[in-house]
Amino acid sequence: MRDELSFTLNGRAVTCGGAAGLSLLDQLREELGLNGPKYGCGLAQCGACTVLVDGAPARSCVLRAERVAGRAVTTLEGLADPATGALSPAQQAFQEMEGAQCGYCLNGMVMSATTLLRDNDDPTEAEIRAALRHNLCRCGAHVEIVASVRRAAELLREARHA
Repeated sequence: MRDELSFTLNGRAVTCGGAAGLSLLDQLREELGLNGPKYGCGLAQCGACTVLVDGAPARSCVLRAERVAGRAVTTLEGLADPATGALSPAQQAFQEMEGAQCGYCLNGMVMSATTLLRDNDDPTEAEIRAALRHNLCRCGAHVEIVASVRRAAELLREARHA
């Protein structure tokens, strides 16, 4: 059975078909053509599928798509400035600092870092590691990932003082 599903995706209203029980991850990737959120485990264990729902991190692989009806969903693709295409501080920092080796965990790491940095532009290493605790890196690039979040925080502070 297919119903229409309406929600805000990366700042714009979307309506799409939704099969009962379909995960948000499947809806985003299969019907809406986004590939930022990754399928890692399907059990909400690895964080590769992390998106923001009403500003809070959510594991899209286990979140039923119909649960986001009328809500705001932000994916990795929605973090860049829509007017200029400029990367968000977290995206820019992960790129500059080579924060991921294979890139599979990148989506979840950037989304979780974005959430942390929204409220704290000078996190300690312990706060960074706590914010990323639900995201697994297969390659073991944790040092680079923490450095990337530190750099993103620095970029945010620089932008506020510019």
